[in-house]
This record gives sequence, C-alpha cells and structure tokens, in this order.
Amino acid sequence: MSASVLYDAPGPKAVVRNRVYAVLGSLALVALLVVAVVRLSAKGDLDYAMWDIFNYAGIRQNIAEAVLATLKAFGLAAVGSLVLGVVLVVGRLSDHKPVRWVATAFIELFRSIPLLITIYAVWIGFLADYSMWALALGLSIYNGCVQAEVLRAGVNAVPKGQREAAYALGMSKTQVMVSVLMPQAVRAMLPTIISQLVVTLKDTSLGFIILYPELLQTARLIASNTQVNGQYPYVSTIVVIGTIYVAMCLLLSALATWIEKRGRRAKTGIAMGVAAAPGSGDGPGSAMAADGADGPDVAPAATN
Repeated sequence: MSASVLYDAPGPKAVVRNRVYAVLGSLALVALLVVAVVRLSAKGDLDYAMWDIFNYAGIRQNIAEAVLATLKAFGLAAVGSLVLGVVLVVGRLSDHKPVRWVATAFIELFRSIPLLITIYAVWIGFLADYSMWALALGLSIYNGCVQAEVLRAGVNAVPKGQREAAYALGMSKTQVMVSVLMPQAVRAMLPTIISQLVVTLKDTSLGFIILYPELLQTARLIASNTQVNGQYPYVSTIVVIGTIYVAMCLLLSALATWIEKRGRRAKTGIAMGVAAAPGSGDGPGSAMAADGADGPDVAPAATN
C-alpha cells in the first residue's frame, strides 16, 4: 500500500466501499437510461418513422448547408479571435500606460458581458442584415479576450532570463515579443488555445438567436415543421444534430492533439557535437585532415 502527497491510499475497507459505490452508481445510471428509453418509446419518439425523415433528400440538404454555415462562422470567429487575442495581449503588456489601460478595460469588459448579449448587440446595432458577420464578430470579441489572457499567461511563463538575454543582444521589444516570447507562449499554451477554439465552435449555436441558419437553427426548423404520425421529431432531431456537433468537436480536438504531438517531436536548436576519443580518427581534427584543411595549431598537453 502506497500513499501520495495529495491523498492517502485507501485501505481494504475503503477499496470495498468504493467498489460498492461504483456498482451502485452504475446501476443507477443504467436504470435512468432504461426509464428514459421506455418513456420515449411509449410516446413514439423512438419509432422508425421518426428517424426515417433523415433519409429525405431535402432534410439532408438542409443539414449539409447548416454544417457549412456553422463552419463558415467558426472559421471567421477562430481567425478573428486569434488575431484580436494577439493584438490585445501586446497592448496589455505594453510599456505605455494608456495602451495597457485600454487593452485591459476592453478585455475585462467583454469577458464580463454574456456572449449572447454581445452577439445580439452587434447584430442589432451594426450588422442587422448580415447575421453571419454579426455572429462571427461577437464570437471573435469574446473569445479574443479569452485568448489574450491565455497568451498573456504563456508569455509570463517564459523564463525572464530569455527576455534579458534578448535585450542584451540589442533586440528591440518588438523583436523580443515576436521572436522570443510569443512563439514559446503559443507552443506552451497550444492545448488551451485549441480548447477555446472548441468552445468557439460550440458557441456558434448561439446564432439561432439572430436567425443565422446554423445547425441549431436548422434543427429547430426541421423539428417544428416536420410532422410524423401527428408528432414532431424533436428527440431524433436533437440526437442527430448533437451527434454532428460532437463529431466536429472531436475532429478539432484530434487535430489539436496531432499538432501538439508534432510540435513536441520538432527538432529545435543546434545539435551539439560529440567529442571523439583521442586517436580514434573520428573527431573534427581528423575530418579536417582528411579534407586537407589546415586546422589550428594546438600545443600538446603536458604530462607528468
């Protein structure tokens, strides 16, 4: 039996108790699932006809267009939030107090306002005829503020010695930020950045409030305008659309994992040469001799 710093290892009685709780919890979840399935089946929500509507060409076309509209809004919002995040983090880390105050006020303001209100305000106030741009701009503002804080944490996590060494080499603050700090911050915070992009993808569902034809709005129209045996297929529509959302988020997460692993495998810096043993003929001196180059004159070491 071993213990860690955070908690004591459970003893025999605790192990048995935890297993009993796990079994009881699993049985409770299964029972709830069975009850839900029975109730939905009794209401006719699980009938084959409720799911057969997704074989219709018109509904499939609507879903495909909704997926494309969702990805368009997400692409614009992802790029916009990353660009805005970089601008805001540079402003917040600026040596000029007015710039730093403006950037800080902007970040704190829009992080405090609910995203739905921001999207609705942008739509009503500026882009009433362009719902896609209103949704993308609202998402960019909120998520850009979040990404700025993520990048700021990454910049502050870089050892101060690297910054001081860059200044000692005569680099300007802009060069230090672009060449030294920001690349390391992005690499260190990449999982968090991608996680926030997944949140951005899910938040595109708020476009239904401004009547943008993304997935959630399309699901509402399909479920409310299609009758099957006198009922509306809300359950089947929610399951199908929810599955599409999950699939897109999983794909984005898989892409993030692949990028992170690729970044860890990337070779950076200059490889150090291995000194060869005396007389082995594999050192740099032997290479120069083989090439006919004149190497430096080195005095032999004194021996006792």
